[in-house]
Amino acid sequence: MKLKLDDQGHAVLQDGKPVYVKDDGAEVAFDVLGTTQTISRLNAEAKSHRERAETAEKSLKGFEGIADPAKAMEALQLVANLDAKKLVDAGEIDKVKTEIGKAFQAQLDAANGNASKLEQQLYAEMIGGSFARSKFALDKLAIPPDLVQAYFGKAFGIEEGKVVAKDANGNKLYSAANPGDLAGFDEALEMLVNQYPGKEHILKGTGASGSGAQGGGGGGGQKTGNFGGTKADRVAAIKQLTSYA
Repeated sequence: MKLKLDDQGHAVLQDGKPVYVKDDGAEVAFDVLGTTQTISRLNAEAKSHRERAETAEKSLKGFEGIADPAKAMEALQLVANLDAKKLVDAGEIDKVKTEIGKAFQAQLDAANGNASKLEQQLYAEMIGGSFARSKFALDKLAIPPDLVQAYFGKAFGIEEGKVVAKDANGNKLYSAANPGDLAGFDEALEMLVNQYPGKEHILKGTGASGSGAQGGGGGGGQKTGNFGGTKADRVAAIKQLTSYA
């Protein structure tokens, strides 16, 4: 990948960003400031979510072993009032064991539930938010962000507090604008769209009629889609449009 130069040997800029030419002839403008700001923002968001998770875990430790305070007090009172022989005679040992087991299971279920909820919130903010804020999706794609996420969201994940994109073979996508670094969200999304068999139907100005397009035959046999109705309706429409699931 080479820096694009003009006839005078000066670097070519696009919106104030240096333009590089990839081996296949495609051009990409490298936004140094935007990339740095995005990384800083995502790191701050990841730190915030991590701190919330740690706070939740510390809170749970204060109730470790106690799922039902009333049941716990009942068990303690039972132990205080009966010696070992009476417990055996009364058949209460198994009851105490059962109550203790229930307490630990309840604690485990609560911890797992909190962890799952925090993970879902983290994904919704970092992945869902990135799709909603994507300049590439808004400027270049003729379908709304929720449909973009419905198709390409599975390619994105969170690793060590950062959004990471992978191709269909599970390989991480690396930046063409900044070799050696992982591709930023918009750059990765553009790569995935370029690899998508039905990309001509979702790129603006290539046959797709946008988020308000109505169904029916287009000029030259070009298919169009109806992106109205519920999200499920719109996902079904784009699947029918591109014949790709």
